[in-house]
Formats: sequence, structure tokens, C-alpha cells
Amino acid sequence: MLENINFIEKFITNYGYLAILFFMTIESSFIPFPSEIVMIPAGYFASKGKLNLLLCVISGSLGSLIGAWINYFLALKFGRKFVKKIMPKKYFLKSENLFSKYDILAIFIGRLLPGIRQYISLPAGLFKMNFLSFSILTFLGAFLWNSSLVFFGYFFGINENLFLKFKYTTIIITLLLFTFFIFFLKAKT
Repeated sequence: MLENINFIEKFITNYGYLAILFFMTIESSFIPFPSEIVMIPAGYFASKGKLNLLLCVISGSLGSLIGAWINYFLALKFGRKFVKKIMPKKYFLKSENLFSKYDILAIFIGRLLPGIRQYISLPAGLFKMNFLSFSILTFLGAFLWNSSLVFFGYFFGINENLFLKFKYTTIIITLLLFTFFIFFLKAKT
């Protein structure tokens, strides 16, 4: 796993915003790939002056949008049977419930939920959601999610010495806060 993370970090270092866009396109398609592996290091590199903070968020959000478009059009073209084959059943049911409960806002809400984030575009294509609304809400949700990850990496980078000094305490507190944030988001749905 660490080799994969090192590869991604080297790729981001060498190719910058294009690498972020590429990996976030993959992350946002139906291929399971954690956005944290891309966006947190991007924020860290921004804190060191190697990348621009805002451009990291924008390139990550555009990548998320492109990946979401892929899912949207696959579902639109190939239908429910195809979606059920590539989407885990529990996420299919959750995303359908989100759509029935929140209508078009399900896209925005879904972009903030781990696990569902990658798949929420498939039901949007199935239900033939308005493409412009889909695109705007996808980008806004991805922008918010990617911003939080980039700022986390940036915060770590500017406080790296402090984190290293209190590394075990910091790791535990950070994990607890991040876990609380994830459970909070899941409880909202």
C-alpha cells in the first residue's frame, strides 16, 4: 500500500495538477480509489509551495466531475442491469434512497459521503437527471469534499514540526476527529 502512495505522490510531484485531475477522475468513476490518497498530499505540497492550494482543489473537483460524467453516461446508455453489475448492492440501495428522499440534492449530499461518493452518479444517469443540474451539484459537492482534504493536508504541512513533536497524540486526535466527521455525515443520511 505504501508503495502505491509513494507512486501517487511522485506522480503528483512530477505532473502536478494533471496528475490530480487524472487520479480524481479515476476516484470519481466506479473504480474504487480513495480521494484521500490524492488530495491530502496535494494540500501538503501546496503548503510547501510546490502547488497552488486553489488549483489543487479546482483540478481535483474537475477530475471528480469528469469521473462522474463517465458514470452518468454509462448508466444512461446501458441502464439498470449494467449499474447493478458494477455497483455494490448496498450502495445501489442507499443511492436510490437518497434520490427518492432528496431528489436532485442527492447528488450534492452523495458527493460528501464515503462509499456513495463514487457511485451516486450512476442513479443520476439512470433517472435521466438534468445534465446541467447534475454537473453543477456534482462540482459543488466535490469542491467541498476536496477542499476539506486539501486543507487537511495543507494544515499538516504548515504544522509539520508540531505534528512530529506530538506525533502519537496528534495521530490519535486526527483519526478521532476524522472518524467523527465521517460518522456525522453518515448519520445525516
